[in-house]
Amino acid sequence: MDLVLHLADEYVLDKFWAKVVPLSAFASSYQSLNSTLVIPVANAASTWSQIVMHLPHPPIPAGDIASLYSSTAASTSISQLSAWPREYLPRQLISLSVLTLIGIHVLYFLFAWLSYTFIFNHEMMRHPRFLKNQVKLEIQCSLRAFPGMMLMTLPVFQAEVLGYSKLYDGLDTYGYFYLFASVPLFLLFTDYCIYWIHRWLHLPIFYKHIHKPHHKWLIPTPFASHAFHPVDGYLQSVPYHLFIFLFPLHRILYLVLFVLVNFWSIFIHDSDMITGHALEKIINGPAHHTLHHLYFNVNYGQYFTWADRAGSSYRQPESSLDPLLEIQALDKSKTQ
Repeated sequence: MDLVLHLADEYVLDKFWAKVVPLSAFASSYQSLNSTLVIPVANAASTWSQIVMHLPHPPIPAGDIASLYSSTAASTSISQLSAWPREYLPRQLISLSVLTLIGIHVLYFLFAWLSYTFIFNHEMMRHPRFLKNQVKLEIQCSLRAFPGMMLMTLPVFQAEVLGYSKLYDGLDTYGYFYLFASVPLFLLFTDYCIYWIHRWLHLPIFYKHIHKPHHKWLIPTPFASHAFHPVDGYLQSVPYHLFIFLFPLHRILYLVLFVLVNFWSIFIHDSDMITGHALEKIINGPAHHTLHHLYFNVNYGQYFTWADRAGSSYRQPESSLDPLLEIQALDKSKTQ
């Protein structure tokens, strides 16, 4: 998230914060730096300037102000600088909150819509256990979960921005072998952790209060991928964040993997029961996760089947278990 924040600051947020909390609003504190250097005073009649003057802000030494002037005089006026610099904690927290909310909404609606439109079998909406207005309910549940998930995740993103993670920039910092090996390491680590988190969430003490809302969708659509209790969503995301504090990972690669993980979470909720493909016993795909929603205590894994096999919770997808068969049986009974 530190990369996202840096890019956002560079192209959007520096200008935004200069407008919202302009340095010139605090001109009374820094007005005369020397005989030739004076900060222009904001319009005293401006109501917003009067409000901004009472906001907290970090102390800015006169020397730093002079440096700002000398380095920006050619291209930037002091009115385009913010009293909240990039490293100011309140600015970072607000920026991260907004970016996280925007990001999860974009990823959710974009990928869920694509999967719902081009992959999801709309015949499944005629299943007797498909709820009335279910897509609307799934979206509403997801939108309610996002703010809570964001708040719980915010300290992790802040720690990442402050440099406590093991994210790195250079492609050869740890060698190219590790660069490529870090991808399966990330997938195996997060898959195994999510397996146990997901399985523990099915314990009665946790299931009733945290995980049950997600199993309301017995025949899920892609919009059900994020339709769960905020604590549920946060707990299942912890391994993704934990990994970068335990293992080095290239910063851009982490961002790519994070996006792909969200896509995969959406993709496996399309109620697809295509069986018989070569990777069926290795990859925990949509058919496996459909069985999880139907039978609850099988196929807890995220990407692979190995943890379920080791934990005796694996159930092989079979064409005879396809919920579409129930729809076809209902159609057949109506014609007789």
